[in-house]
Amino acid sequence: MSSQPKQQVVALLKAIETGESAPVAVVNPNKYIQHNLAVGEGLAGFGAVLQALPKGSAKVNTARVFQDGDFVFTHTDYNFFGPKIGFDIFRFEDGKIVEHWDNLQETPAQPNPSGRTMIDGPTVATDLDKTAANKQLVASFVDDILVNGRMDRLAGYYTGDNYHQHNPQIADGLSGLGAALQAMAKAGVTMKYSKVHKVLGEGNFVLVASEGEFAGKPSAFFDLFRVENGKIAEHWDTIETIPARSEWKNANGKF
Repeated sequence: MSSQPKQQVVALLKAIETGESAPVAVVNPNKYIQHNLAVGEGLAGFGAVLQALPKGSAKVNTARVFQDGDFVFTHTDYNFFGPKIGFDIFRFEDGKIVEHWDNLQETPAQPNPSGRTMIDGPTVATDLDKTAANKQLVASFVDDILVNGRMDRLAGYYTGDNYHQHNPQIADGLSGLGAALQAMAKAGVTMKYSKVHKVLGEGNFVLVASEGEFAGKPSAFFDLFRVENGKIAEHWDTIETIPARSEWKNANGKF
C-alpha cells in the first residue's frame, strides 16, 4: 500500500493554512462530491469557503492519518472559523480525490476529567495484520452497545477498567463511561445511534461514521477507536449536528 495518498491528503489539508495551490491538484476537478453541508459543490465550493476565511486565521495540524483501500482518513486540530477538532474522510479513484466527508466539533477550552484532550494520544498504526479483525470487533461493539444498547455485553469489549477516553465530557475507564451515561440520562440528554455508514481501519485504529440523535437533534457521530489485544483501549470522537435540509449548501447529504 503506497503512502502517497496519505501524504497528498495531509498536504491538501495543510494548504488550507498555507494557501498553497499545488496540493489541490490531487482533487479531481470534474468529480468532487462534497458531504460537508456548509460547503458548496465541487472544487468551486471548497474555494469559496477558503476565500471566506479571515486572512491568516486558518491553522491545520493533522495528528493522525490512516488508509483503508481507496479511503484516507485523518484526525486534525483545526482553526477553521474558530478552534475545532475534525475527522476527514477522502475517497480516491484513479489516483485522485473524488469524495469528502468530515465531522467537526468545537475544541473545548479544558481537557476532559482525566486530563486528556480530543486529539492527544498515540498516532501511529500498529498490528497492520489485524486490520480486518479489529474492524470486525469495533463494528460489533458499535452495533451491540451504541445502536442496540445491549449493555450486558459492554464489559466484554474492554480489559477491566483500562480504557483511555478523549471525549471532552467523560473520564477514563468503563467507570467513567458509566457515570457519564447515567448523568446524561438524569439530565434527559439522549444519545441514539441509528445507522452506521462507514467502518474504516488501518491496523489498531478503526474509525466509525454513524448517524443518529444527540440531545434531540439529528447528529453525525465519528468515533475513532484504538484496539489492543482484541479489546478497545482508547476512544476519540466528534459529534456534529446535521443542519436542516433548507440550510444545506450541497445536495449530497452528510453521508
